[in-house]
Amino acid sequence: MQTLLAFLFCFVLAAAQSTFSPARPPSIPLAVKSPYLTTWLNAGSDGGNGGYLAGEWASFWTSKITAWSGMIRVDGTTYIWMGAPLPQAGLATASQTAFTYTSTRSTFTFDVDGKVTLNATFLSPLYPNDQMRQSLLFSYLDVAVESADGASHDVQLYTDISAEWISGSNDNIAQWTYGTTGGGNAYHQLFRQTQELFSQVSDQAEWGNWYYSTSNAQDMTYQSGQDAVVRGQFQGQGSLANTQDTNYRAISDDWPVFAFANDLGTVTGSASTLYTIGLCQEEAIQFDGASGIVSVPSLWTAYYGSDTDALDFFYGDYGNAVASANSFDAQVASDASASGGDDLVTVTSLAARQAFAGTQLTGTTSKQYLFMKEISSDGNAQTVDVIFPLHPILLYTNPTLLKLLLDPLFENQESGQYPNTYSMHDLGSSYPNATGHPQGNDEYMPLEECGDMLIMTLAYAQRARDTAYLTQHYKILNQWAGYLVQEALIPANQVSTDDFAGALA
Repeated sequence: MQTLLAFLFCFVLAAAQSTFSPARPPSIPLAVKSPYLTTWLNAGSDGGNGGYLAGEWASFWTSKITAWSGMIRVDGTTYIWMGAPLPQAGLATASQTAFTYTSTRSTFTFDVDGKVTLNATFLSPLYPNDQMRQSLLFSYLDVAVESADGASHDVQLYTDISAEWISGSNDNIAQWTYGTTGGGNAYHQLFRQTQELFSQVSDQAEWGNWYYSTSNAQDMTYQSGQDAVVRGQFQGQGSLANTQDTNYRAISDDWPVFAFANDLGTVTGSASTLYTIGLCQEEAIQFDGASGIVSVPSLWTAYYGSDTDALDFFYGDYGNAVASANSFDAQVASDASASGGDDLVTVTSLAARQAFAGTQLTGTTSKQYLFMKEISSDGNAQTVDVIFPLHPILLYTNPTLLKLLLDPLFENQESGQYPNTYSMHDLGSSYPNATGHPQGNDEYMPLEECGDMLIMTLAYAQRARDTAYLTQHYKILNQWAGYLVQEALIPANQVSTDDFAGALA
């Protein structure tokens, strides 16, 4: 108990020193790229710790823990800089001094006992105009360390993730392996032992392979095993055992973790280590299209022959990712500032990753779709009145993305698979199953959805100068316009997008 109280006391002292710019959001995006790669740091009063990376576990958007741990060993003393591993004797906490965010990045700065400065940058790049790169469901963590006092220091760096990333239930069995790639990278691969295609538990995907990777450098060691054992190995030795735990088990059974350690040696100037976290699912979604229900592949499979090919490309593309992120961040900040000042920059910069992370590119090089999950509400697929508040950022960044969102809705309804004369509410009650509503029993919101579809279709056509799109879908657009003429003046009993408020009439 005394150790725990001392740990918490030190943490409170550290927490008091941090600044937050441009604001301290209620939840901080870490690895936020898709409906299933969406890990955050709760910062608000509802379960958060005020925005400090040390002392709080990262979590899925539902607040289920997806543990991500970080430690640094300086001159033989180990400090926590990420996560909330159980306190042990001799384990201190680095002092977070600053946090900043842009549209693509969240950066935390730490003072490690006045000896070194550590910067942890979480980069989830956005590529609105590059489908190949945007299709990759990966995110970066770049950890940079430099001497803070001008002296030389012996430094080792550690990170791990837990099996909690692979399933929404900690009772499910995890399996894993360690490997290296032809591109010179090392990875932990982890997955649910019994895969359930197109299935979710508590909104987390129950299929696919997760990868935690870094460079297969000479100074890198790795280990998988029980959390306390693996972290204790680093604390005691400053390195890992290069061993794998082969006792595949439930996620909560001795909490298996998958770790890397890097011996940075004697640090006088600066040194950095890059990690990536990602999810590879060959099949992305079920879709009831013109030819019936089909399995639609993740678009990245059209460009890369294997999971590890995708991993190697993403890891090696970091320089391009940084340059692209710099340009994107600057453009959003400049445009937002010109339109609404600093307050608008604060909001738009925070919203960008969240907006895009509700979507995923699917299909092939000859036919692409963009599917969207209604997150934090019903979990529907392609909800029209949720696409509507999303669509301005797509018009701003690349209107073709809006077309790719609307296409599945048109395809399903124009192929006669929806019986009502008004626009459907969504394309499926539970993402990733966009299997339609052949009985027409989706949520009854006809005026809202007809109006939204007409507005968004016109907005795309005008922004992209694609009047052929209007011609292509004229018949059903005219049908929906006719429905509004007949029904909008005196609305029937129905709800709008604010369905929590109850019926409109």
